[in-house]
Amino acid sequence: MSGPWVGAGLRVLHLGKFYPPASGGMEAHVQTLARAQAEAGAQVEVLCANHSADGAGTSHEFHGRSPTREDWDGPVRVVRLGRAASVARMDVMPDLPRVLLRALKRGVDVLHLHTPNPSMLLALDVVPRLPPLFVTHHSDIIRQRVTGALFRPFEALLYARALRVLATSEAYVPGSPLLRAFRSKVRPLPLGIDLTPYLHPSAEALEAEARWRAEAAGAPLWLMVGRLVYYKGLFTALEALARVPGRLVVVGQGPLQAEARERARALGVEGRVTWAGYLPPDSLVGAYRAATALWFPSNARSEAYGLSQVEAMASALPVLNTAIPHSGVPWVSRHEETGLTVPMGDAAALAVAARRLVEEPGLAKRLGHTARERAVAEFRHDVMATRSLALYAEALGRPVPVAREDVPATPRAAAGRA
Repeated sequence: MSGPWVGAGLRVLHLGKFYPPASGGMEAHVQTLARAQAEAGAQVEVLCANHSADGAGTSHEFHGRSPTREDWDGPVRVVRLGRAASVARMDVMPDLPRVLLRALKRGVDVLHLHTPNPSMLLALDVVPRLPPLFVTHHSDIIRQRVTGALFRPFEALLYARALRVLATSEAYVPGSPLLRAFRSKVRPLPLGIDLTPYLHPSAEALEAEARWRAEAAGAPLWLMVGRLVYYKGLFTALEALARVPGRLVVVGQGPLQAEARERARALGVEGRVTWAGYLPPDSLVGAYRAATALWFPSNARSEAYGLSQVEAMASALPVLNTAIPHSGVPWVSRHEETGLTVPMGDAAALAVAARRLVEEPGLAKRLGHTARERAVAEFRHDVMATRSLALYAEALGRPVPVAREDVPATPRAAAGRA
């Protein structure tokens, strides 16, 4: 941005589910957006659930009561609400009404809710007067069909009150009944990340890269990054591994880990899988740099975007993803441009795509180069912040800030290893 923001000092309150160090794509996005907006001159606060009793760890599975506490993430004020229980993935937070009303009374120019987020959404539904409301719709409720059906009227009630509903990609909108119902107020806001650690790796990341390469011992190194949950397609990846050479590094934790380990044993690939769990940032950057490709075989629209694809692309790493109908996944990394896209749940097709990267001269390098270019052009955190503040200004009837020449002011409906 050249010169100060017209919206400098804008008071923004984000309502998330959790906040790092809690893991997850929505959590990472809320942190990245909040920090980037604060860097652009906004006064930013985040209200979310406290993921653990002591504030440590990355899991947000409920393991007992947690207290309400407040801290600062650089310039971002973060209020983490204590949880008393979790029922059907809805967190019970006794302090929520009091803390929310106190935050609203301090003065809020933009209230920004991130969904799915049942607890926060229901709390807002009963507040009679809200500040200008924006909703980022990260995903439909896919698997919990009964819960989703019961919850839908409450979603619709709040979405009707929103000034704008932000979709992570245009590709997701046609397959979402909720977004289609409010199509006139839907705008795309593609997710972005701070690319600096991937474009300019630290000495520790380069050391980690060397360790990962040594572990691969010259064989292909395939990488998966994400929570071990049903829609990530981990079993498809294990079946594909049985058809290709190399080692699969699985980064993440989740409820399917024990079953996945048993599946790996049954397939005879147990010795070629590294269950890495949670990796520190430098070690993860090193893994991206050492890998042959990111495997992203997700199998449901619960996977609406896939930020780990962006991390891989910024590392000039090709992505092998899936053609999930009406999902942003194949839009983020495009077939034959930044990676290869295969049908959902097709282990044989995933294996064929992986072998292409190994066997076709120059293919992996070409895809990786284009992947990095696309990440820099479309998925930087400052690009996302610029777009978000411009969307706020447009909806509020304020002058829309003029972005730097290298930062697109409005999101594109369709976009386009060193």
